[in-house]
Amino acid sequence: MFGFSWGEIGLIMAVALIAIGPKDLPVAIRTVTGLMKKARRMASEFQTHVDEMMREANLSDVQSEINKIRRFDFKSAAESAIDPDGSLRAATSTAFEVPTASYVAPAPVVEELPDSPAFIPPEAARKPPVPDFIPPGTKRWGY
Repeated sequence: MFGFSWGEIGLIMAVALIAIGPKDLPVAIRTVTGLMKKARRMASEFQTHVDEMMREANLSDVQSEINKIRRFDFKSAAESAIDPDGSLRAATSTAFEVPTASYVAPAPVVEELPDSPAFIPPEAARKPPVPDFIPPGTKRWGY
């Protein structure tokens, strides 16, 4: 039922023998097997009742709806609701196209910081930019 191997069952029995004791072990095994039988019987009975209810109510269409919900694709449903004619997708895909053969990366633009407002000290607004790579042991301008 649970997929125990013989080695695991032997280990459980050894721990039970030590924890419960040899005198009370047969009673404990009978109790556990009785509980397992009751649980199996209840599960089987429940499944039988559910199957009976399905047959009586003729709920095959409900079952097909449940299967349809299980196969529901949220991504395509959201795309069709937001962009039914595909114009947004076309606009965004053409806006970001970059020519591959003659593309040259633009030079980085360095802008001066504007004057700071009166309530901010100028040295707080005009800190030097942090480089992409800082070698170990380099002073980091007060950071």
